[in-house]
Amino acid sequence: MLKEFKEFAMRGNVLDMAVGVIIGAAFGKIVTSLVTDIIMPPFGMILGRVDFSDLGWILPGQARFNTLADAKKAGAAVIGYGNFLNTVIDFLIVAFAVFLLVRQVNQLMKPKAAPSQAPSTKECPYCASTISIRATRCPQCTSELKTSA
Repeated sequence: MLKEFKEFAMRGNVLDMAVGVIIGAAFGKIVTSLVTDIIMPPFGMILGRVDFSDLGWILPGQARFNTLADAKKAGAAVIGYGNFLNTVIDFLIVAFAVFLLVRQVNQLMKPKAAPSQAPSTKECPYCASTISIRATRCPQCTSELKTSA
């Protein structure tokens, strides 16, 4: 069983997938930092110095708390919609990056159109048979053809 697992793990696709997962996790951390440290602070400032990670509702019927963080520490039931907004923005950025990557790969994988070659045959204007482009007389009807020079 160990030998089979080793053969499975050493296949090219499995290694490629592992590298993709590791890079994806690192990319996710970068995007999370981008959203929480760079994108959301200006939005919060525009909206009146709001920290989106502190946005949420403390469900009624519990003790009063000054901040959402205090309520979470005390184990109170809270709906943290600010963190949800940050996560949605994270997802949208990652989804857009994946879209751009897949779009680029698809463009690279498209078969390139072969350059068009000059025609090697033409149609006889008298009998409509197909003849060589260089022919000066039709082999079917023996008509003399005009040369295009």
